[in-house]
Amino acid sequence: MTDTFDNIPVRHNMQTVAFYNLENLFDLRDNKHTNDNDFLPISVKKWTPKRYKNKLRKLGFAISNIGRKETGKHPAIVGLCEVENAKVIEDLMASKHLEDYNYSYVHYDSLDERGIDVALLYDTNMFKVSASETFTIKLTDEDGSPDYTRDILLVSGLLDGELVHVIVNHWSSRREGEKETEYKRLASSNKVGEIITTLRLENNDAKIIVIGDFNDDPHSNSIKQLVNGFDMFNPMETLRSYSRGTTYHGRQWNLFDQVLISTNFFKTSDSLFEFYTANIFDENFLKTFNGKFKGSPFRTYIGKRYNGGYSDHFPVYTVFKK
Repeated sequence: MTDTFDNIPVRHNMQTVAFYNLENLFDLRDNKHTNDNDFLPISVKKWTPKRYKNKLRKLGFAISNIGRKETGKHPAIVGLCEVENAKVIEDLMASKHLEDYNYSYVHYDSLDERGIDVALLYDTNMFKVSASETFTIKLTDEDGSPDYTRDILLVSGLLDGELVHVIVNHWSSRREGEKETEYKRLASSNKVGEIITTLRLENNDAKIIVIGDFNDDPHSNSIKQLVNGFDMFNPMETLRSYSRGTTYHGRQWNLFDQVLISTNFFKTSDSLFEFYTANIFDENFLKTFNGKFKGSPFRTYIGKRYNGGYSDHFPVYTVFKK
């Protein structure tokens, strides 16, 4: 890893809000309450202390540079998913490339069957948390049994003195098929809509940022209904192409990782944050550099084979400017 982001002047009137799926960030301990048996030193994947520390170092390097080209500094807020527990977040914050920053986090354990959660990482100098809560998605399998997935996390706080609300998501996967599982993601989308409505009942001009791995693309029904029904803007709509996305599967790109913002981020003001830009953070160091998957995310594992990379997703981010 090389520091390719040096000597960029810090722009104090800008802040980055990012999201990153960390690809199974599990600790080394066996938790009888979660399905973590693949990620133990004695497992088939041989999830050793050396591999764990290597992943933490790499993820920390990536996170520290998201938005740096635009702002000259690390992101103020980073939504995370696929974290096993609070310990892995604390280990990430203590890793080489993040230890000098004033990061803290918001995390709640969910009932997800894989034992992975969402969380919010934030720099305490830039963002002051005022409230947080989680929302459970009630789903059932075909046989009527509960289908536990990740909770939705709402964190409200002051970003450089301005109140914003960040909704962090990791919606149900397409593992059993896109159409077969669509109802699950629509249920999560409906819940996000409810949260937005509640926030606007309290303050009609609430500034809202919805981030996550939605397991749906910008044109999917679950995302479109948030844009069309709740006055949200999706800057990611123009970023996906046949050669670009955040995750690569079945020889095609998807842009499952997105940042949506309320349209009042386009109001012109000298003292309040406005939308500046949004992008996929797909720098070359995050990419597979050869072979048939050249250019796709440099992942930690390919199946059960250790690959030594960062994640199977690229991060995404939005930059706001005063």
